[in-house]
Amino acid sequence: MVMDPALKGLYAEAIKALEHNLRELLKFYPMAPGMARNVSPDMTGFDAASLLGFAKTSVRNYAVAITETATPQLREVFQKHLLAAIALHAKIFNFMYQHGYYPAYNLEELLAHDVQMANQALNM
Repeated sequence: MVMDPALKGLYAEAIKALEHNLRELLKFYPMAPGMARNVSPDMTGFDAASLLGFAKTSVRNYAVAITETATPQLREVFQKHLLAAIALHAKIFNFMYQHGYYPAYNLEELLAHDVQMANQALNM
C-alpha cells in the first residue's frame, strides 16, 4: 500500500487518466468493421490477458537487461531468463487462443474482446 500522500495522489491521477482514456477510446470501437458486443461475466479471459501482459513485459525487461549488463555471466543468466519468459508467453498465448480469449487471426473478434476487457477494467 502506498503511504506517501503525494505519491498516492499521483496513483489516483494516473488511474483517473487511464479510465478517461479508456472511455474516450471505447467510443471508436463501434466504428470498427463488424464490431459486436459479447460481454461475459467470466474473468478467465481478463486474468489470462493480465498474465500475458506480464509475460510480454518480462520479455522486454530481460531484453533491456541483456543490453545493459557488462558481465558475461550475468548476461547468460538474463538470456536464460529471456528464453524462459518467451516460452511462458507462448504457453499463455496458446491457452488464450485455444479457449477463444485471443482470436489472433480475427480482427473483428479482437476488437470485440478489447472492448470487453476495457469495460471490465473500468468496472473493477
